[in-house]
Amino acid sequence: MDDRAMVETLRSGAPEGPGLLFDRFHGVVFGLCFRMMRHRQDAEDVVQETFVRALGGIAGFDAARPLRPWLLGIAANRCRTALGRRSKRPVLAESAEDCVDHRPGLADPDDLAGELERALARLRPEYRMVFVLFHEQGLPYEEIAEVIGRPVGTVKTWLHRARAELAEDLSRRGVRC
Repeated sequence: MDDRAMVETLRSGAPEGPGLLFDRFHGVVFGLCFRMMRHRQDAEDVVQETFVRALGGIAGFDAARPLRPWLLGIAANRCRTALGRRSKRPVLAESAEDCVDHRPGLADPDDLAGELERALARLRPEYRMVFVLFHEQGLPYEEIAEVIGRPVGTVKTWLHRARAELAEDLSRRGVRC
């Protein structure tokens, strides 16, 4: 089913509509939310909020536009809101033992994915979002700009900075690609 037919199905109130939307886009939306939130339950909450918002706003959606960037835009906004709320919550005290990294080097020199994940976690949220949308979701610059509500030039700049910061972080920690 193409996007236009999906929108019409949702607008008609067909009972299978929300399930079709969820089945088709859950993986993409969850992937973005999980990368941004870095916590499974928080990501699941944001995914749920995203689909609730999308279903509530489908009546005003321009059916000529693609659904994926619109949904990812909602998810991106929900992630930013959730991260803002999270930053205001009190932080649980960690013992010094929990914070110490006892590894002399890499725990597994072949764990490049794990090292990349740790480096991604240290990026500014907007850089991480652009990086994930481009490299993991495969969105072109124009769709990323639409998702995050910024000009294409900003997307390119943030993506360049994200790559540079990732490379510097990995290099500083001795990770060889």
